[in-house]
Amino acid sequence: MAALIATSITQQLFAQDVKPSPLTPLLTSYYSVKNALVASSSQDAAASSAEFGKLLSAVNMKSLPAADMNVFMSLQEKLALDARHIAESKDIAHQREHFADLSANFFKLAKAVKLTGQAVYYDYCPMKKSYWLSTEAPIKNPYYGSQMLTCGKVSETLNK
Repeated sequence: MAALIATSITQQLFAQDVKPSPLTPLLTSYYSVKNALVASSSQDAAASSAEFGKLLSAVNMKSLPAADMNVFMSLQEKLALDARHIAESKDIAHQREHFADLSANFFKLAKAVKLTGQAVYYDYCPMKKSYWLSTEAPIKNPYYGSQMLTCGKVSETLNK
């Protein structure tokens, strides 16, 4: 499924004449983790996060431009740590705590490296005082799921 989503995103990138980064599959995988948390599915969040971790460790550093490689290398361990915590936990509250850190670090990567030609929305939850990335402007809060699905606001938009 992740491969299918990654293929779809890659095709969208080519359609827009944007050269995809070797790091683009990480964005797709990150969205899967986020969507699982929006749905309050700790099992899906764990599985998606495990997939994110696999993709993270499979990145071919030699395929990255030097500037992208430097940013990626500075964040790789932090991203791996939080992905591992989410993957190994069945507690949605614990997963959401680590997702906040994962999101903060992944935003640094997304801001420095053009991962997609699509808009990337950097959303903020005032109740959790944490951020997340999304493919769409309407808020779907991964920190509270259906309890407060639309709580939050778009803080910044990348690639617009």
